[in-house]
Amino acid sequence: MTTAKKPLLKSGLFILALTPLCQQAYAQQCSINLNYGVIIDPKHIRIVEKSKTQVQINNAEQLFIRGREIQLSNEQRQLLSSFSTGIRQQVPEIVSIAIEGVDIGLKAVNEVVAGLTGENSASQQKVQAKFEELKWRIRARFNQSANNYYIAPQDLNNLDEIFTGEFEQEIEAMISTSIGSILEAVGQSILANENNSEYGGETRITTFDERLTTLSKDLESEVAERAKALDKKAALFCQQLTYLDELETQLHQSIPALKNYNLIESSN
Repeated sequence: MTTAKKPLLKSGLFILALTPLCQQAYAQQCSINLNYGVIIDPKHIRIVEKSKTQVQINNAEQLFIRGREIQLSNEQRQLLSSFSTGIRQQVPEIVSIAIEGVDIGLKAVNEVVAGLTGENSASQQKVQAKFEELKWRIRARFNQSANNYYIAPQDLNNLDEIFTGEFEQEIEAMISTSIGSILEAVGQSILANENNSEYGGETRITTFDERLTTLSKDLESEVAERAKALDKKAALFCQQLTYLDELETQLHQSIPALKNYNLIESSN
């Protein structure tokens, strides 16, 4: 069975090479901090510190600071409405970008499994099911239900690392399982060919190597293209947050009581 070692090793190393994609699918930098947690539901935006609401905005027009309503002029109400609209648009983008970054890596690994063991094979279906479950749980962690979000205070410098940390070991375990599934399926296939023909095993190895080379090139191109598109999306997101930071500064100048609660801090 020495002839099987080369393709088995090659497939394992190929998937291992994809592992970093699950932790860092792109390198977009975003020099912005969220100094407080943010909770969003259809009617309210709450800025929280240690589980306590410090600032609450109701229906984009009513402002409370530490439970006390602040009377607003029309100009102040307009600023508050613009700021609220921006928060509602951009906070979900944080979740979307982070999940899409994870998805690039997971999809690449899943396509390797499908390409080497067969589309809809038992191995591919098993891996696909686990990846879908993981993505669902990542989204559920920050998007409790439709239009409800919670984002903790954090540095957005590396957007792709925002949510993956707590799932990192699980992602790596899934990739290890994927490697095991491929090695088992390919090994069984090679053994079957060796038993059927004097040259079956060697032919199978050559075919396998060719398929792996083609798959590697296709995936490299696809991952690069998706990562580039996500990088542009992340760059636009950072620009929007920088604009929101400027809008927040105007809001603080107009409503001095808000100055103690600087949600967005940009160093761009």
